[in-house]
Amino acid sequence: MLIFEQLGAALEESKGFKPPGSVRKAAAKGLELRRKHGRGGLSVKQAAEQGIGSGVQRAVNLKNGDAISLDTVKRMHAYFSRHQKDKQAEGWGSEANPSAGWIAWLLWGGDAGWRWAKGILKKTEKK
Repeated sequence: MLIFEQLGAALEESKGFKPPGSVRKAAAKGLELRRKHGRGGLSVKQAAEQGIGSGVQRAVNLKNGDAISLDTVKRMHAYFSRHQKDKQAEGWGSEANPSAGWIAWLLWGGDAGWRWAKGILKKTEKK
């Protein structure tokens, strides 16, 4: 039975990981808040200038349910690890006046994305 589980995990990894509905919903909310408030997350151009990933592009991929590679899941995990401090900012979680950090967090999948990325890495590390 273990060999079938390992084969299934390897196949999923090779095709990418499909974001669950909660991650897709958070990314869509982040895009909506960014459009409404004009802040949060880097555009593709801004990210390229800094040599890092774009929160806007990540949100589009997540919202659309695109398969996410293991490398991208690792980048998501790194983003969430670096930005835990953003939760202390004024406006975190506010729909009326959200902080740029909260919008960016949502673009990367929000708390659901953080849990999802950690879960995938935990599973892949066991192999």
